[in-house]
Amino acid sequence: MTRTAPTASLRSLAGRTWVMEPEGMAARHWAMTLCRNAGFEPDVRFETTDLLIHLRLVEHCHAAALLPDLVWNGKAPTVTLRQLPRGQRTRRIFTAVRRGRSQHSATKACRHALQQAAVEATTPTDA
Repeated sequence: MTRTAPTASLRSLAGRTWVMEPEGMAARHWAMTLCRNAGFEPDVRFETTDLLIHLRLVEHCHAAALLPDLVWNGKAPTVTLRQLPRGQRTRRIFTAVRRGRSQHSATKACRHALQQAAVEATTPTDA
């Protein structure tokens, strides 16, 4: 596994074929903006919402992709990783329940688990 400088490493993928989510999706907009801010227009030849297909295309050297850590499912990455440029990278997660159920123990447990996962994901680890 190799890690390189953020903006330069993303820019190094400028000539590659890309897989991204379909146009109109927030993830696609974010990815396109990230690439454009790195100085290139990505050549998106594959579109799918299935992140495992994204991963397989990258593993078989058919495309570059921006993959969330969740695709590794706790296992070691199977492809070369590049550091993304620092900046405001946030995700907003909403939960919705029927009226009167916001204080239900299951709802509280789910929301607490989401908050804990967010804290763990943003806490720096020793590498």
